[in-house]
Amino acid sequence: MSHVAVVTGASSGIGEETARLLATRPDTSLVLVARRAERLEALAAALPCPTTFLAADLTADDAPARVRAHLEERHGGRCTLLVNNAGASWRATFADGGWANVQRTMAVNFDAVVRLTEALLPLLRASAPSAIVNVSSTAGRIARPGAGAYSASKFALAGWTDALYAEERAHGVHVGLVLPGFIETEGFPAAELRAKPHTRWTVSTPDRAAAAIAECAYAGRAERYVPRPYVLAAAARLLLPGLVRRVLAGGGGGALTTATGADAQDRAAG
Repeated sequence: MSHVAVVTGASSGIGEETARLLATRPDTSLVLVARRAERLEALAAALPCPTTFLAADLTADDAPARVRAHLEERHGGRCTLLVNNAGASWRATFADGGWANVQRTMAVNFDAVVRLTEALLPLLRASAPSAIVNVSSTAGRIARPGAGAYSASKFALAGWTDALYAEERAHGVHVGLVLPGFIETEGFPAAELRAKPHTRWTVSTPDRAAAAIAECAYAGRAERYVPRPYVLAAAARLLLPGLVRRVLAGGGGGALTTATGADAQDRAAG
């Protein structure tokens, strides 16, 4: 049976590398979704599997219906994998950015994911066994000053993913979560972090994040941190919440403070 995978935020970074990795799997077709049509077209032409693309802003009212219609028209309504990777961030304290910054961040990182998943869930159930992989962030487990809106959206995505995992098991739809930290990209070279031995471990690459996505999708993993040691920061938040808050509020804390800034760049907007 053929596999049809939808990857959002596919025009660069984690989304692009995920598309390249999934394209190497046997009997797979891809649907690439992002805002920049020219990049999607170039990527689709370079991939070794049947690939279609749709240029769309996923916050638009008609975007979920457009993606579903594309699957129905070009792939017979089949969808075996949805990778919800698209996302964005705008750094601001709450006093400066206020509700408006929280609203626009939630609209991209949470609302758009929920709306697209709602539109495609009937196709995923009908195509089961299938999978959904939501790309959250280490900032979805621990937050630092100036990234509250981003963390709020990623905390929401992580919590919703846990519930969706339990709800969809009976329907043959596996739901996984990937939590990247700092990812080295063209827009975020992370040269300063990579230059220092004590922070080098905090930086990973898009291909490793893509591998984690594939592991959740095809090996049934529930959750993956990228790089793996970021799980220690999340554990510290649960076990030592007072200490973590004091460290972050003080603006220091070395690797812990560095780690909690994870994935803060605009990686998606595609």
